[in-house]
Amino acid sequence: MQVDLNADMGESFGLWTMGNDAALLKTVTSANIACGAHAGDPDVMAKTMNIALDQAVGIGSHPGFADLEGFGRRRIAMPLTSLQNSICIQVGATLGMAKAIGATVRHAKLHGALGNMTSEDEGMARGCYEAVLSVHPDAILLVLATTAQETAARSLGARFACEIFADRAYNDDATLVDRNLPGAVIHSPSEAGLRMVEMVKSQAIITASGKLIKTPIDSICCHGDTPKAVEIAASVRLALEDNNILVTAFSGRTS
Repeated sequence: MQVDLNADMGESFGLWTMGNDAALLKTVTSANIACGAHAGDPDVMAKTMNIALDQAVGIGSHPGFADLEGFGRRRIAMPLTSLQNSICIQVGATLGMAKAIGATVRHAKLHGALGNMTSEDEGMARGCYEAVLSVHPDAILLVLATTAQETAARSLGARFACEIFADRAYNDDATLVDRNLPGAVIHSPSEAGLRMVEMVKSQAIITASGKLIKTPIDSICCHGDTPKAVEIAASVRLALEDNNILVTAFSGRTS
C-alpha cells in the first residue's frame, strides 16, 4: 500500500512570509505551488521550485482566484471564460518558471474557494480542467476524491489522482466542512496522523459524522499555511510509515 503526501506552498509574497516551505519539502512528496494569483510571486515561485527540485519533490501548479487580499478563499462569481483565461495564465507561469530552472511540472490542483466550488459543480470543474489541459496536456489533475472534480476529470479522460485532507473535516457528501465552523480544521498532529492511517487502510473518507465513503486514496494534503503545518506533515508521514504504508509521489490514474 502506498500514498503521496502533498502540501500547498509558494504562498509568500514580497516581504510577507506564509508557512515554512523549506521544512515541508523535507517531508512531502508533491508540492502545489501558487501561481501568483491568490498568493506567491516570481521570486517565491522560483525559490520554492528550486528547493522542490533539490529534494526530488513532484512539482504542481496551484491556480486559484486572483484574490490576494482574500488568499483565494473567497467565492467569486465570474464568467467561465474569464476564469479559464486566468487559469491558463497561471499554469503557463508555472510551466515557464519550471523550464527556466530545469524542472518539470507534473500536476495541477485548484486552490481554496475555487477548489471548493468545483467540488460542487461539475460543469465549472470541467471548464477549469479544460483550461489546465489546454496549456499543460500531460498534467495529472489532483482532485478532491468522490466530488464533482473527480467526475469532471473522468469525463475528460484525463489522468488524475484522488486527494484527501489530513487537516480538514468532511461533510457527508465528501466536501470539506466550512472553515468557519467549529472542528473544520484539525490542529493536532497526532490526530491527523491517526486519522490518515485509518482512512488509507480503509480506502475511505471518514466524515465528521462517522460515515465511510469508499474511494481510492492517491494523495494526502497538509495545508502549508496552518500554524502546525510542518508538525502535522511529519506526524502523518511517520504514522503512515509506522503502519507499513509507503509514502511516494502519485503516478495518476484514468479509472
